Amino acid sequence: MPVAVVKLGSSVVAEDRGELRVAVVERVSREIAALHAAGVDVVVVTSGAIARGIELLELGGRPRAIAELQAASAVGQGRLYREWDERLRAAGVRSAQVLLTFFDLRARLHYLNARRTLQKLLEWRIVPVVNENDTTTTDEISFGDNDVLAAQVAVLLDASLLVLLTSTDGLFTADPRRHGDARLVEQVGDPGELAGLAIGTATSPLGSGGMRSKVLAAEMATTGGIPTVIGSGLKPGVLARAWAGERVGTRFAPHPLPQSSFKLWLKYAKPSQGRVLIDAGAARALREDAASLLPVGIVAVEGAFEAGDAVDVALAGGEPVGKGITNYAAGELALVLGRKTSELRAILPHATDEAVHRDYLVLG
Repeated sequence: MPVAVVKLGSSVVAEDRGELRVAVVERVSREIAALHAAGVDVVVVTSGAIARGIELLELGGRPRAIAELQAASAVGQGRLYREWDERLRAAGVRSAQVLLTFFDLRARLHYLNARRTLQKLLEWRIVPVVNENDTTTTDEISFGDNDVLAAQVAVLLDASLLVLLTSTDGLFTADPRRHGDARLVEQVGDPGELAGLAIGTATSPLGSGGMRSKVLAAEMATTGGIPTVIGSGLKPGVLARAWAGERVGTRFAPHPLPQSSFKLWLKYAKPSQGRVLIDAGAARALREDAASLLPVGIVAVEGAFEAGDAVDVALAGGEPVGKGITNYAAGELALVLGRKTSELRAILPHATDEAVHRDYLVLG
């Protein structure tokens, strides 16, 4: 069945002080149930756990300390899911809570396990209600916001559509709250078209995203061939219209040559542990000939990484080239950089020909 991933930001789920927008959650639940009844599998990615915790604890605003955010999430997470579960059940749909952390997607095995779990829930016609597990996350292991998490889930499931519901009608040429002449951007063929726009990072008082993170999420999803719509979650019918392909919000077209799920995971989910600098000849071979990266083309190694880690690949001057899974640890690679293939095993008896094989390399 086709899959729609629907993400709701804190500004949609909760008021500025954290009170749940009950009418909005009820309406969106009915719209999700209508899609579900029409044969579309739906995954909900919801923000709002921290917002609910702030309101229930009467904190008066979003904390800044990680421990306080984690505690607020611990208080609010269960309450938030219960609200979704009750309203989805009232609309005739069963749901399940799924909490993910960055660790769940950074390791390939965990990534595949998460996919299998979500796929089984969908097979059982259950709507997964997904959120980041804020109670255990830190700055270093966070998705950053649920826009990125939603894009990762969409890629994970090879979704047919990603819908990012926010408190505005979509992406504008400028902040419509400050510029009366701001226009809604209805279609984006390529995220590169937005280079001249001042896309803001402003969030609601209880949110962590902003329009910039939504554009990044759209770029991630469309690179995987998934059309994406940014639209208002405060207006009825947006979800149905987005699924029907009607003009609503801002629609990002899918890339005509989508990348594989593995390469999207490598590009966006697996963090780099170091960097290898290469010469111009090696860069040309990677870009024009789809070649593997050989030690002979490497001029320097930066960072401490092990075989199997992800590393950034860049020209000696710093220009990014791509990202790949290295077959060598940093110390080993330092011993053989610049060496021809015929010389490798004299230095490292078990050396492989490729420092980064082309199947495990994504150009950036």
